[in-house]
Amino acid sequence: MLPKALALVSIGRHPQSNRERRAEQDGRAVEMGLHLQERQLMTLSVVHAGNADSPVLRQYAGMGLSRLSVIAQQANEDVLSPLIDHVKTQGVSLLLMGVRSEMGQSSGMLPYLLAEKLGWPLLPRVADIQSIDHGVAHVLLALPRGQRRLVRVALPFVATMDKSAKAPRQTAYGPGQRAEIEVINTTSIEDDVAAQWQFTPAKPRPKRMKVVKAKTAADRFKAATAKPVGGGGKVLKNETVEEKAQAIFDFLLEEKVIR
Repeated sequence: MLPKALALVSIGRHPQSNRERRAEQDGRAVEMGLHLQERQLMTLSVVHAGNADSPVLRQYAGMGLSRLSVIAQQANEDVLSPLIDHVKTQGVSLLLMGVRSEMGQSSGMLPYLLAEKLGWPLLPRVADIQSIDHGVAHVLLALPRGQRRLVRVALPFVATMDKSAKAPRQTAYGPGQRAEIEVINTTSIEDDVAAQWQFTPAKPRPKRMKVVKAKTAADRFKAATAKPVGGGGKVLKNETVEEKAQAIFDFLLEEKVIR
């Protein structure tokens, strides 16, 4: 019997038009699950916590899903407990989701909270799951500057997808409309803390302009056309845990994150 994978999907928002759409990272999570199912490594099911009447859910179903489950939730309700109950009920061995949602809190904490409550390891920014053999998965992680790291992890675990994972396939309108959407009613738990928050659209932070101190026109042209070279990074592979922790601590001090 094949292990079960569960993809968690949310309602996305287009950055220009602000229209609801299939979330980019969650679409990659579904694509990863479909790829594992096509290779007969796992079986895939998809769940959304929210409004079952959203037309965006049909976009996920149009990727090739015959069925999609929806945990009925209101906007001011906590989705953590219902999701944990659903994972335990379904006997899931792998959770696939995006790094963060495109609407709502968008804090990126949900994967970590799920992993903590379930007691599972979390692999962030997964690029590919190469194989699953005897309950052990070979996972390719995406690192900065295009680097990759191959790790071995035992099932079950939580995996988050980023732009490094395979892009989601196109959605077909007809199959998406014919897919069955199962509504799961659970006990609602209101999030009193989040109900008092004020949400504003996220905006990119302004970048500090580099002051060019060149005197001649040739020097100014060279400074304007020079490629930015990042020389501050360092890859730690064979160092001890203490040395890696000290490197992280020194970096935080250098960036003035901590004092």
